[in-house]
Amino acid sequence: MMLQASASVIIALLMGILGVGFVLWQLRRVLSYDQGNETMRNIASAIQEGASAFLSREYRVLAIFVVIVATVITTFLQWQTALCFIVGACASAGAGYLGMYVAVRANVRTAAAASIGLHEGLRVAFGSGAIMGMSVVSFSLIGMTVLYLVFSGSPSQLTYITGFGFGASSIALFARVGGGIYTKAADVGADLVGKVEQGIPEDDPRNPAVIADNVGDNVGDVAGMGADLFESYSGSIIAAATLGAAIGQNTTAAFIGLPFLVAAVGIISSLFGIFMVIGEEADVAHSNIFTSHDLVIRSIRFLRKYVAVIDENATLEELLAALRRSVWGASVVILVLSLLAVLLSGVHFNYWLVILVGLIAGNGIAYATEYFTSYTEKPTLGIANATQTGAATTIIQGLAVGMMSTVLPVLMVAVAILLSIWLGYKAEGTMAAGLYAVALSGVGMLSTLGVTLATDAYGPVADNAGGIAEMSHLPKEVRLRTDALDSLGNTTAATGKGFAIGSAVLTALALLAAYVTAAKIDDLNILGPTMLPGILIGAMMPYLFSALTMMAVGKAAHEIVLEVRRQFREIPGLMEGTGQPDYKACVGISTESALREMIFPGALAVVVPLVVGHVLGKEALAGLLVGTMSSGFLLAVMMANAGGAWDNAKKWIETGQYGGKGSDAHKAAVVGDTVGDPFKDTSGPSLNILIKLMTIVSLVFATSFGSGWLNF
Repeated sequence: MMLQASASVIIALLMGILGVGFVLWQLRRVLSYDQGNETMRNIASAIQEGASAFLSREYRVLAIFVVIVATVITTFLQWQTALCFIVGACASAGAGYLGMYVAVRANVRTAAAASIGLHEGLRVAFGSGAIMGMSVVSFSLIGMTVLYLVFSGSPSQLTYITGFGFGASSIALFARVGGGIYTKAADVGADLVGKVEQGIPEDDPRNPAVIADNVGDNVGDVAGMGADLFESYSGSIIAAATLGAAIGQNTTAAFIGLPFLVAAVGIISSLFGIFMVIGEEADVAHSNIFTSHDLVIRSIRFLRKYVAVIDENATLEELLAALRRSVWGASVVILVLSLLAVLLSGVHFNYWLVILVGLIAGNGIAYATEYFTSYTEKPTLGIANATQTGAATTIIQGLAVGMMSTVLPVLMVAVAILLSIWLGYKAEGTMAAGLYAVALSGVGMLSTLGVTLATDAYGPVADNAGGIAEMSHLPKEVRLRTDALDSLGNTTAATGKGFAIGSAVLTALALLAAYVTAAKIDDLNILGPTMLPGILIGAMMPYLFSALTMMAVGKAAHEIVLEVRRQFREIPGLMEGTGQPDYKACVGISTESALREMIFPGALAVVVPLVVGHVLGKEALAGLLVGTMSSGFLLAVMMANAGGAWDNAKKWIETGQYGGKGSDAHKAAVVGDTVGDPFKDTSGPSLNILIKLMTIVSLVFATSFGSGWLNF
């Protein structure tokens, strides 16, 4: 029996609708939690207003970009591709906005829940992260499957749908860069003046930048991250389906449908993983949907004993283990269900092994990332130790840790690529099948995104909860609990970035293969006259992009620092706590700076491939993509892991080590953390979008490129 592509797509659509149903149920559940006292609610309201105002302005700017690009696509390509581009952009923006909407409402509820216990705080924060995770995968699947069915039967069906990936990537890059500039400018400015110069605690209400800092956590680390992983997930499926169309005669439909089917069963697996974490309350909530004797409920209760345990006595280490095992549990489920998907599709068994390769590589990268960023491991503890001799040694050690952390992810991705190509080639006897297998491996790596993103997205909520607890003067133990959850979130966020970066390379390689096919490039010669210049320009792009985004954060942070210093200097009684800081001034500076500085780096990712493709030719453009993929992968891993390690080294010292808060070691750690902030939350995570956006732009416009103006 062979399941046709249309049937697989319909199943994926239904699973997407199921995911939306879960999102609505979970949203209602999270919003039902207690919001704490009036002071907490007022602070949360200020954060909500700031985040909504920024996203509204950012999306208005992006709407102009979307209209311009859609007009260009309609003029030079097809209106169908332009329509898909608009749908992809809207779906990506929608997923990001929903994540932000929930996060700015879950933060105050997490702070209130943390007053009860560590486990309660995690449950609320993780519940909001689950909404983000499931909305990303569900919106993506619904968008792509609906477009697939609308254009069903058209020979250019998949070509049109690449526009969906283009739209998602465009929004993701601007959202990541804009949100990253906003959040890190506010964070760096608040830390340098507040903690280093004035010696006041983090999130102290006397700090004029504190509200902007909390707003930034949501617009950058939630909305930006949601759009980021939306395009990773969409791009992996589009790449696999596009390459699947080039395999065989009688099995083409099955190859196109398989990535959709794997993504569909991934939603079931992610729901399983999520229910392993949200705890006993899920049993009660589900009694309204299922009977108390339902097999599903009894299975969840039984399996949770062995997969993840979160109770009122859980320690931080046990909570981290629970989150880790929930991802592993979801991975086991996806392996079982994807085997069924492969059998139903009627394709070779090797393609199930390819999915296994992707899952192992993804979990391996996550483990390696966790090792290099967790403050219970040697690399981060080494950075903490270096703080005793000053900021310079802290920076040196952090950079070394970041560079060292690239080794394992690169080797894992390299092995995954080689194994995938070998398995695909053995199955069909063609290199096209091998490249399809690489793309399918990327789908496998991201198949449990619903739960892996949930473990990532709850971190900013916990961070905000700590700020609310500090500004509301809640008991000290509440802040200790939110800090513990925040530190745990730093580690899980770093692993989420590892998943995104690893999948970016697999997806970009698959999209590159699709580009070479679409551009009708018969042979790529590394010694060709334009190939090496293309590679060099491509390798330079991540460095130029990172420089622009780092300088943008620096400029905006400079303005914030000057404003905060001015307020401490000019507002009577501010340091004593009797004066009222002007929070809106810092929010306004961050907003204006982010919107102004995100345009040029974002535009580069679209313009450079088009210029190189037309001036140097389609072969040079292939070289450009190879160069960008290679240097971008390494730079992204280095920056993300160095930043995470610096942050957690600071957290480790704040637990009382090396003199604790206010010590010389702590001041050096704060400097390391401020350097690492734009590393891990602005430039680093934006690079994986840069890699894929440049590749998918090349694929969309592939038919318009020739041999170039130089005509060798």
